[in-house]
Amino acid sequence: MVATLRVVLDQLVAPTDPALAEASRDLTRALIAGAPAGCEVEGIAPAGGTGDPGVIGLAGVRRTALARRELATALQLGVGTGIAGGMIHSPTLLAPLIKHDRVHDHDQTVVTLWDLRPWDSPGELPRSVVAWHRAMLKRAVKHADAVVVPSHSIARQLGEISRIGDRVRVISGAAPLDLAVPNDEVGRRRALDLPEGFVLLAGGPLPSDGLGTGFQAIAASGADLPVVVIDVEDGAEPAVADLAQAAGIPERRLHVRGPLDVADRASVFGAAVAFLAPSLRTGFPWRVVDALTLGVPVIAASSDVHREVIVDGGELIAETDASALAEGMGSALSGGLATTAAAERLAVLAGDRGRAFSWREAADKVWMLHAEL
Repeated sequence: MVATLRVVLDQLVAPTDPALAEASRDLTRALIAGAPAGCEVEGIAPAGGTGDPGVIGLAGVRRTALARRELATALQLGVGTGIAGGMIHSPTLLAPLIKHDRVHDHDQTVVTLWDLRPWDSPGELPRSVVAWHRAMLKRAVKHADAVVVPSHSIARQLGEISRIGDRVRVISGAAPLDLAVPNDEVGRRRALDLPEGFVLLAGGPLPSDGLGTGFQAIAASGADLPVVVIDVEDGAEPAVADLAQAAGIPERRLHVRGPLDVADRASVFGAAVAFLAPSLRTGFPWRVVDALTLGVPVIAASSDVHREVIVDGGELIAETDASALAEGMGSALSGGLATTAAAERLAVLAGDRGRAFSWREAADKVWMLHAEL
């Protein structure tokens, strides 16, 4: 008898977040590669979208009758969608969170929560997005057999905002399976019109992204280096430029780019002298993990999440006041770039820590979790 793990792949056919799409793809690939004997992986995907999820090795893809937006609304309301039943794992909160019988029918539903922004910084998101996440967490508290989070610090905070009890499981994310600096990195950077040797940041103009603090830190460091910002949403470029100008970084040094595919992103990291992570948000720091995996020196605000993810793989600045944090990061930045030996030391520490993150290990833990349930 074959045991089928059904993975929700909405982000692969109708993506709403590039990081979640990459996580969904790579976790599913790793689940297929590490499937125990007698087990297989099937996909669940909404109608429409881009078509085939593009994951080799799936036993099949079950399509819902609804497109993603309508499916998300139906699941929020607990309306039947025809996809409930069996062993379901969702890399997000989007799943059929309804009453089911795990003991007799062997039905089980596991969802994943990567970021607590709808609770920490609700004013930064559309009200409909906040309402959906909060409603889905309430449904998860009532019906999910387990909720996966990527760190113990997020698990603790989740326990403070919900009554999820002992059903929380910590399974970390990782960098993309194919993240490596490509042979044509120089050509890719030229196509992106980027210089060589810069300080790299990621995010947008929202306060929780911390770009203002990051720009102040770069200005305080005295390093006359170009500054590159990636993952900036379309239309937010002027606001990011305003933050940089307010911090004293001239326009000639600033280069703002949007979300990049894996190869282009790796090429950008390949020319970065340091990655600066000023955000204090309670969410999995995808770009920090990218930097660690590629051995790029990391200087980060000492949030609970960063302390747990980075450990001794980078410089952590333990300040809470924005100006003090910027000054501390600036000092660390200038110190880390003071000599080739100092920069190489930070790069080695980053690379060592980066090896701790693995989608294959995450997949093994997912299989174990469903076996325990």
